[in-house]
Amino acid sequence: MPQLIAPTTRLHRSWLESLDEWGPGVHQDGASLPPHVEPLCHADGFAAWVEQLLLQADPTAERPHGYVPATSLWVVEGDAYLGAIQLRHTLNPHLIEVGGHVGYGIRPSARGRGLATWALAAVLPRARRLDLDSILVTCDDTNLASAAVIERNGGELEDVRELAPGARTRRYWIAL
Repeated sequence: MPQLIAPTTRLHRSWLESLDEWGPGVHQDGASLPPHVEPLCHADGFAAWVEQLLLQADPTAERPHGYVPATSLWVVEGDAYLGAIQLRHTLNPHLIEVGGHVGYGIRPSARGRGLATWALAAVLPRARRLDLDSILVTCDDTNLASAAVIERNGGELEDVRELAPGARTRRYWIAL
């Protein structure tokens, strides 16, 4: 049975297996990966990154320009890392256009099991506790699986925006 848990160094090995599945340089929505993942392959670098993920939820913590407070959670079954979901507490101009309140990604070998739908549903009560009335969730226009996840969780399509030539983003709102 899947669970949402706070990031932990205990899952380093499974996380590395997931990284291999994604492949080099592939963006993982919801994972909040740094630009260079090589340091995360080592225990000390991974521990520092996990600590940073946990600190992101603290609204009083210093963060880089353009970043907002966010709660990172991992989708797990036992000791298996299956994916990540991040709930951003507020929106900035970039997130309003592209990222939204929630980003999520499921490792390739765990897809097709409904985990993304389940994880998004499990995050909605946390968004309510942040006193949000609704949340913005976005996906690439060609990502029909992600669009279905959002729609299964009550997402209402606001619009589809072309933010760069050939790059269209669906923008959904989920009422809380």
